[in-house]
Amino acid sequence: MTTAEHLDTIDRLRARAFPAGREASGEYGGGPGHHLVGLSRTRDFWEDDGSGREEAADQINAEYGALVQALTDRWGAPQVFALDSLLYRQFDGEEIPEPWQELCGSTDHVHLWRAEDRWLLVCVTQWDKELPFLLTAGVTVVDPP
Repeated sequence: MTTAEHLDTIDRLRARAFPAGREASGEYGGGPGHHLVGLSRTRDFWEDDGSGREEAADQINAEYGALVQALTDRWGAPQVFALDSLLYRQFDGEEIPEPWQELCGSTDHVHLWRAEDRWLLVCVTQWDKELPFLLTAGVTVVDPP
């Protein structure tokens, strides 16, 4: 997908009503107050000797950089929100709201923009070293914890 297609997907998410309950379908997930979508993915790394991982990471990070720039052009400078402390807070018994709980298990930071009454976020996620990198976007009304 192109950056323009990614922006179109994010715009459609901004206009879409939030689901009343948890939803998941393919690269899409959502729930009360949020939407998450995988915009682009690399291959998985189950049978990889490590040589393709760096190339895949470079490719997805280039897409990420282009999308961050396009959203910056549209919404201004982003906030970079670190998520690693959320894992520790969760382990200490704090309840972390979605989508932040889901994201903190797969990435260490997100880029955030405030767009009217909603937060826009983009990041690169990966659930395990054998799984693909995903360029992920989201829209939420839930403030970062």
